[in-house]
Amino acid sequence: MSRLFDRFRSSAAPRPADDPAPGPLRGYALCGAPRSGSNYICEILSSTGALGRPREYFNGAARRIHDDPAYPDDPHAQIERILTMGATGNGIYGLKLFPGLFDTVAPHLKLTEGLPNLHFVRLRRLDVLGQAMSWVRSIQTRQFRSTETAASAPHYDGAAIQHYVGQVCQRNARWDMFFARTGIRPIELVYESVAGDPQSAADAIAAVLGLADRPRIEAGVVRLAVQRDAITDAWRERFHSEYGDRNYIDPATLLVEMK
Repeated sequence: MSRLFDRFRSSAAPRPADDPAPGPLRGYALCGAPRSGSNYICEILSSTGALGRPREYFNGAARRIHDDPAYPDDPHAQIERILTMGATGNGIYGLKLFPGLFDTVAPHLKLTEGLPNLHFVRLRRLDVLGQAMSWVRSIQTRQFRSTETAASAPHYDGAAIQHYVGQVCQRNARWDMFFARTGIRPIELVYESVAGDPQSAADAIAAVLGLADRPRIEAGVVRLAVQRDAITDAWRERFHSEYGDRNYIDPATLLVEMK
């Protein structure tokens, strides 16, 4: 693995004069669930030019669409991409990690050994229903970012929303168990708070990575916009009216992950 790190050093592009000085390889995994605001947070962290370029590097299909048509599926090759295309000139790398992506690579490599000086950032979205509705809507329209064009119109589906409420809770519970079992104390980020004060999120990650200088978020670089609208409000009201019975607690079967 040390040869891989040396290759990262030698293959890195020349740094502009205002780039941060290189340091020891270290980085972070942004741990969350789909539709938690992770794309937005990855954009603001990347805009600093000093906190890596976090993406779903263990999702080969997505990377081939958005970054590189020849992006590999082999997890070992993906590790190398994290340490190169996922890193900034100061030696800090970033990646986005969902439980399902962790499941994909775990049989092939030990993640915490393959990525040097790895820290964990836990991302939550407090509005779980909003997260589930966003998930359903993205599946229906095939529009996963505000910069993409919807392939079809969204339509209300209460059963699907209920299912994906369970999916959000299930993935959050898996991270809860992972951090409780391992004793890892991640940086905690709440999407709603980050949206109101993104610089604080960058500052928190910079501090745990030992950056002396405060990396500034570059204004105007983040192109993603909030996708919530009147449809979201209408779905929320209808869902509460149809599924909002307060006289029972939801069964654990709702948390079973759909295969």
